[in-house]
Amino acid sequence: MEEIEVPLEQAQEHIHHAAHEAKENWISKVALISALVAVVAAIAALLAGHHSNEAMITQIKASDSWSFYQAKGVKASVLQTKIQIISELGKPTSTKDEEKLNDYKKEQDEISEKAKEFEHESEHHLKIHETMARSVTLFQVAIAISAITVLTRRKKFLFVSLGFSLIGLVIFIQALLQ
Repeated sequence: MEEIEVPLEQAQEHIHHAAHEAKENWISKVALISALVAVVAAIAALLAGHHSNEAMITQIKASDSWSFYQAKGVKASVLQTKIQIISELGKPTSTKDEEKLNDYKKEQDEISEKAKEFEHESEHHLKIHETMARSVTLFQVAIAISAITVLTRRKKFLFVSLGFSLIGLVIFIQALLQ
């Protein structure tokens, strides 16, 4: 999975440029707030990418474990066939073969448990990734609305931007606590 980017660099630059030229004091505050939101968005995007990678890695480990599980199953099947052929020929079967067959079954059970743990871990990382990605989206919207606030010089948009920022922050914290 690819890393989430925050494509609002131009909006951020415009806000800072407007803040330097503005006579109104509140525009500098909007620029500062949007810069802080951008920092949190970058952190959330970084963490979302991390959890996406971890989800993929653990899913690969689960897949490898299931392949190993199948290999043990094939070995057990071949050994079971050998035991049946020897038995059909009226010859005594080896206790060593019987023990090995039981070992294969036990190993399969252990491998199955480990594969299920990897799958669960992968799902957990993916869930965190999705939650982080939602927070990044809300932070991006907040930054865009901050740019609209500065461009239109209407303070009421600042409250909308702050609302999106706060919701994004709540979702970000929720992702951290998962």
